[in-house]
Amino acid sequence: MEKKRICEDSDSSDLLPVTMAVHRITGLPATARSRNNRGVRIEEGNVVDDNYSGPVLEESIKANSLLKTTPKTGQYKGVPVIVAPVRNGENEAVAAIGVVDITGIFDLATLMEHQSVILKQVCGMDPCPLPDEQIEAKR
Repeated sequence: MEKKRICEDSDSSDLLPVTMAVHRITGLPATARSRNNRGVRIEEGNVVDDNYSGPVLEESIKANSLLKTTPKTGQYKGVPVIVAPVRNGENEAVAAIGVVDITGIFDLATLMEHQSVILKQVCGMDPCPLPDEQIEAKR
């Protein structure tokens, strides 16, 4: 039986099974790399790059921490991503796996602010009055 372990020297073939599993579970583009080797990028069920690295993967390994950010460079420039380190028994980051962060696309505070503005435009006030209440905007 073949046995794979993720370590600082893992290559794309070592990272592919777990990265594909993350992709299949989430349905989101998924990427991974090890500390010493480039890795894999998967989109729509296919490996689109087996020599992949991204700035957030690299930073997650270096910082040994979970990162939720929008990269300024790389394949996912301008797209929110979330990347987690893969740690060994000594709690050192040996690799990182990431996905596009669909929750990062929606900034709740901004959404609520926009909702308030829209309600004021439509109803004349926020919150909108009940249907039996009269306001100038509804007459």
